[in-house]
Amino acid sequence: MRTLFAAAATLAALAGPALAVEVTESATLPYPVEKVWQQIGPFCNLGTWHPAVETCTLRRKDGAQERVLALKGGGTIEERLLSSSASSHRIRYSILTSPLPVKDYAASLSAEPAGKGTRVVWTARYTSNGASDEESRKVISGIFTSGFDGLKQKLAAQ
Repeated sequence: MRTLFAAAATLAALAGPALAVEVTESATLPYPVEKVWQQIGPFCNLGTWHPAVETCTLRRKDGAQERVLALKGGGTIEERLLSSSASSHRIRYSILTSPLPVKDYAASLSAEPAGKGTRVVWTARYTSNGASDEESRKVISGIFTSGFDGLKQKLAAQ
């Protein structure tokens, strides 16, 4: 039995880096999916509704669409659009550079009908970098939930 545990521990050590952290947050909004998609679908629209973003600038690099988010209080995040589907109301993107405690970050933001409203789901997978998994999870979760608050305010003002 002891040999089996030692072999399992050795295999685990050789398996490579720790498993990725996954964070998923969602919110249900009392607006039709098309109205919500008008806000979350355009890649640089995040700058109009996320409270942490001062400005968003689009650029093309190596044939891909990227955005540079200037953050309120300083700092920037550079992200690359991986895919966008208006028919499924979903975008996928990755972070290229950021001050966040993450690396190998890929995320999706989607909207789906939910009764008379829309359920918005934001999911990210990444490896923690410079912080514990618990700390990085709190940071990313806070970014998502504050984003939902900003999105609600933006939609209510329309």
